[in-house]
Amino acid sequence: MATAVLDLDLQRLPMSIAGLERYDRALALIRQHDRPVGQVLLQVLDGRVGGAGLRSAVASILDRSFWEQWLQEYLELHIADGNAEPTPSVTLAICTRNRPDDLRRCLEGLVRLPDDGQELLVIDNAPSNDAARYVVANFNRVHYVREDQPGLNAARNRALREAHCDIVAFADDDTTPDREWLRALRRNFHDPLVFCVTGLTMPAELETPAQEWFQWHSPFGRGFHRRVFEATTHDPMLGGLVGAGANMAVRRAALDSVGPFDEALDAGTPTHSGGDAEFFSRMLGRGYRIVYEPAALNWHYHRRMWKELRRTLFGYGVGVSAAWTALLLREGEVSVLRPFCLWLCYSVLRLLRRCTGGIEPLLWLTRTPPLDLLLAELSGCVAGPGAYLISRAQLGRRRAGR
Repeated sequence: MATAVLDLDLQRLPMSIAGLERYDRALALIRQHDRPVGQVLLQVLDGRVGGAGLRSAVASILDRSFWEQWLQEYLELHIADGNAEPTPSVTLAICTRNRPDDLRRCLEGLVRLPDDGQELLVIDNAPSNDAARYVVANFNRVHYVREDQPGLNAARNRALREAHCDIVAFADDDTTPDREWLRALRRNFHDPLVFCVTGLTMPAELETPAQEWFQWHSPFGRGFHRRVFEATTHDPMLGGLVGAGANMAVRRAALDSVGPFDEALDAGTPTHSGGDAEFFSRMLGRGYRIVYEPAALNWHYHRRMWKELRRTLFGYGVGVSAAWTALLLREGEVSVLRPFCLWLCYSVLRLLRRCTGGIEPLLWLTRTPPLDLLLAELSGCVAGPGAYLISRAQLGRRRAGR
């Protein structure tokens, strides 16, 4: 059976939750006065989550995130206190390709955000039709831009060039924002050394085994603690640990200070992904800070089909090692060899465990993923360096042909 996704606030916990006959478990996001502080997996019996079980499970996950939030509210502390500088202006950018239904849903969420004067921008990346243009035409104040250079990073760079605001917040077209998402991202840019802020991404639904495995195996969220990443405390080569491109905001000045996104990386190229992780690594390596802000919450619609999940995990494997290859070849970062070898060994060990431990049933939080998912990710990891070289060669030929 599927997993219900619940959104609960500590101040308004229900006595019990009914109407869950289609589910045998529930993943609940827990908030403290609208701010996410944790998540809990709940058992569903006869279509209900009992009140006693709910409160016991919630109490068990109230850790530092909760008490930090409680203390800030009690002392009336805020991140921006003591800083008289105005909050930077923001351009909202959606990079999309041939997914008009996802784009429409995402735009419906973005236009419902509180109006703080943000600019809205849709970058249509090498589309095969005009569906995205027609979707955008139904929304006021949304500016449509077509970018014919294929690749998500090419679209991201176009958004940075087209934006009129100091900060560009990126939302994937298969996400929807929480009401305070944009404000939570913005308030972290008072520090001039913060060049990027990432946020918490939760699953919008867990209706299929593929969606459940994705959420366990490759979640976009990085927990419920706000963290500031910099090179003195975090290895820049582990850029993927600071967040995900599905939920991030970037200073437009990064184009000059850090350089553009590497257009040989990410979706729409032979590397499939890795563009955000490589960009984060470069940013940290140049002395800038990245903030992970769990209050910047959005919701992601994971791919529903198993073959899509397998293809996605293969792409993630390719992208991670392709990003390290880019840092090695372009930046001379020999230190990428260590995480690459460690990750490769870890993937091989997990594969051996699966092959020697028998076939396990598909259960939530089973520690060893199914064999086909492990093989997909490992084969992607091995293919990554070659994929980056091919992608860079293709990019060079396209640029030479202009």
